[in-house]
Amino acid sequence: MHKVLSNKWVIFSLVFPGVLLFVLAFLTPVALSVYYGMTDSQGGGVPFNFVGLDNFRAILFDDPTFWKSLMNALLLGIGYVVIQHPFCILFAILIDRVGGKQEKLYRALFFIPCVISVVVTSRMWISMLDPDFGLVNKVLDSIGLGVLKHAWLSDPNTALLTILFIVIWQGFGWGMLFYYAGIKGISEEIYEAAKIDGASGFKLHLKITVPLLNPIIIVNVTLALITAFKQMETIYLTTNGGPGDHTQFLANYLYTKAFTANQYGYANAISVLFVLSCLLVTFITNRAMRTKQAA
Repeated sequence: MHKVLSNKWVIFSLVFPGVLLFVLAFLTPVALSVYYGMTDSQGGGVPFNFVGLDNFRAILFDDPTFWKSLMNALLLGIGYVVIQHPFCILFAILIDRVGGKQEKLYRALFFIPCVISVVVTSRMWISMLDPDFGLVNKVLDSIGLGVLKHAWLSDPNTALLTILFIVIWQGFGWGMLFYYAGIKGISEEIYEAAKIDGASGFKLHLKITVPLLNPIIIVNVTLALITAFKQMETIYLTTNGGPGDHTQFLANYLYTKAFTANQYGYANAISVLFVLSCLLVTFITNRAMRTKQAA
């Protein structure tokens, strides 16, 4: 076996397919995006000109919608980390403590939104939030809070918060399942030893469960931030960035520029900045969390 693995041709034949796939599936598309991002291409085989860094300059200095999209993505990422994940950990702990058949039932119920098509859940929320016939406004009416009735998705003051709520709700099951799996991997003996030392209730989980979940928290936070940046389907199906650009997100804005405005070169420039933003945020987040963990 050692002789086989020490053969350079064997090593090459094992490594080459993976490297080739990486080059074709990742590096080549990125390189093409960089190239087309330096053109005024409209797509569809229309002749185009090389414009250098003009598209990037226009995006960074003359495109407030890009910055609005970026800020909305960051706000969603913060919502994931500050709102969704603490509740995911809390409910994962509660479900783990229930035990028996009820544990399986609650686990399945919380995960249901994740297995339903995004199209279905988006249409469901559009219907529920309809200003005239939606369930949310009807419930507010029935409990005497009709003054709070609202056009939730079309009012600039509430559209973004409503979208953030919908997206955070849709992804809740995934986060909860990650933390639930992590909690299942923690030995009961650790909890028993902590109880002997006097830890109980909230303090038990704060001092034992959360620190032991640190590796999972790092992975979950990283995935959440990437998900926030590439969020598109729900945005496109509910508001498509409206009203105005109040609920615009990077991926949806990129799609709009490429396939609605036919600014293919400009959209590719956005995609390059999009990838760089994801890499930068991921690097900063991982660096910060690992530094905190080491401390």
